[in-house]
Amino acid sequence: MKIKKNPRILVVTPEITYLPNGMGNMSNMLRAKAGGLADVSASLVAALFKQGADVHVALPHYRKMFNIDVGKLISSELRVYTALLPGTQVHLAEDRAFYYRDQVYSNYHVESMRHALAFQREVINNIIPLVNPDLIHCNDWMTGLIPAFARRLGIPCLFTVHNIHTHHISLEAIEDRGIDAAEFWENLYYQQQPQCYEESRSSNGVDLLTSGIFASHFINTVSPTFLNEIVNGMHGFIPEPCRNEIRGKYHAGCAYGILNAPDASFNPATDKCLEANFTSETLINGKNRNKLAFQHATGLIEDQNAPIFFWPSRLDPIQKGCQLLAEILYRMVSEYWPDNLQIAFVANGGYQGIFHQIVEHHGFNQRVAVCDFDDELSHLGYAASDFVLIPSLFEPCGLPQMICQYYGSLPIAHDTGGLHDTIEDIDTDAGTGNGFLFKNYDSNGLWWAIEQAMKFYRLPREERSFQQARIMREASQRFNHDVTAKAYIDIYENMLHRSLVAN
Repeated sequence: MKIKKNPRILVVTPEITYLPNGMGNMSNMLRAKAGGLADVSASLVAALFKQGADVHVALPHYRKMFNIDVGKLISSELRVYTALLPGTQVHLAEDRAFYYRDQVYSNYHVESMRHALAFQREVINNIIPLVNPDLIHCNDWMTGLIPAFARRLGIPCLFTVHNIHTHHISLEAIEDRGIDAAEFWENLYYQQQPQCYEESRSSNGVDLLTSGIFASHFINTVSPTFLNEIVNGMHGFIPEPCRNEIRGKYHAGCAYGILNAPDASFNPATDKCLEANFTSETLINGKNRNKLAFQHATGLIEDQNAPIFFWPSRLDPIQKGCQLLAEILYRMVSEYWPDNLQIAFVANGGYQGIFHQIVEHHGFNQRVAVCDFDDELSHLGYAASDFVLIPSLFEPCGLPQMICQYYGSLPIAHDTGGLHDTIEDIDTDAGTGNGFLFKNYDSNGLWWAIEQAMKFYRLPREERSFQQARIMREASQRFNHDVTAKAYIDIYENMLHRSLVAN
C-alpha cells in the first residue's frame, strides 16, 4: 500500500477569513471570523490549494454573514447556489440555526452548544461520507466529536487546540441532535470513567475539547512554549483531563506547537488605514507621519519625537496584565515627562474605566489616551508607536507582538507562551533580537522592561532606525502564513506516513 499521490484533506472549522477562487460555489463570499482560527484556516487552505492538493473545507452555512439572501435569488441563481457542482471543495453545513447569525460564537451556552452539535451532525452524517477524506483536520471544541468518528472509520485526524475552552454534554443530548454516538462512544472522553454505553448515556457528560484531543491521532497547540507549559503543569486554569490528554499525546510524539501568523491586512506598505504607507527603507518618514496622525486622532501632544507606548489588547486583568501597567502608570509618565512619553490604549475591557480615572486624576489627558477599540485606529497605532505593551500572564500564541514588528514597533512582553517563541531581547551590538522580555510577573518586572525600551529609544535616531528596519524585514520572513501552512503540511505528511505503516 502506498500513500496516495494527492491525498484528500478535509479541514473542519467553524470560522474562516477567505477561500481561494476556484474552490467551489461562491467561495469568494464565504467569510466568518471571530479570531486567529479564521486566519490560520484560510492560510492553510490557500497554501494547500495553491500546491494543487485535494483540499476540502467544512464550514457552517452562515447565510447572513456571507451576505446571501436566498429569498432574493432568481430561480437559475438559486439552482446554481444550492447545487453541489462537480469539483466543489467547499461544503456548507446546513441548519437554520446558522442562517441568521451575525457572529460566529454566542455568549449563551445553550445556543453555542446547539450550533456546535448542528455543525458536527452535518459533518459526520453528510460531509465526511461525501468527501471520503484521507485525513481530517479539526479545530477546537466545536469539532470535538469528529475525531472520535474519524478514529472509528480509521481516518487519521489532527486536532488543533486554539483556546483551552470546553463544554460538556450527555450522549443522550448528542443523539437527540441527530448524531449516532453509539457508533463511536468508546472513543469519547467522559467526566467519569464509563462502564458501558447504557450506563453512560444520560448521566456521564462528554467533555468535547478533551474528546477531540483524546480521539485524534495528532494534536497541536498554537505555540511550542505554551505546549511545554501545559505539559509541565503550568497555568492552573487548564482542566486536568485536558492537560493529561495533551501530556499523553506529547510523550507519544504526537503533539506539536505551531505559531499562528497575522492577517495579511497588517502590512505597512499597503495598509489602507495608515496616513502614509512605508517599508523598511522609508521607515523614518513613514513612522513620523503616522505618529502625528495618531496623536491628532487621540488627543495626544503632537510631537514626532515623543515615544509612544501602544496597548492593542483587551483590558483584561486575568490574562493581559493591564493591572501591572495601572500600578506604574503615574511613575512612567512622570519619570519620562521631559521626553513627552505617551501611552495610547485602543482597547475595551474592564480596566478601561480605571485608566480613565488615573488620567483624569493626574491631568494626563495629553499624555495618555484611552480609546474604545477601533480597527482602523488600531492599525494606525501599530504604525505610529515605538513600543507595544503585552504584559500577559499567559499567552497561547498572541499576534500583537508579531504585528507590531511588521510596523517597526518593538514589543515589551512577559516571557511566556507564544511571546517567548516570537520575542528575543534586542542586542544592538550584535544586531539581533526584536524586543524586551521580563520574567518576573509583577509591575517591577514590567517597569524594568520599559526602562530598557527607553534606553533603546535614546540611541541616535539612525542607529535606532537601522534596528527597526532589520526587525521589520526579519518579521515578514519569519511570521507569515506560508511558514505556518508548511508546518501543518509537514504534520499531515507525518500522519499519512504513520497511517500507511500501521496498515
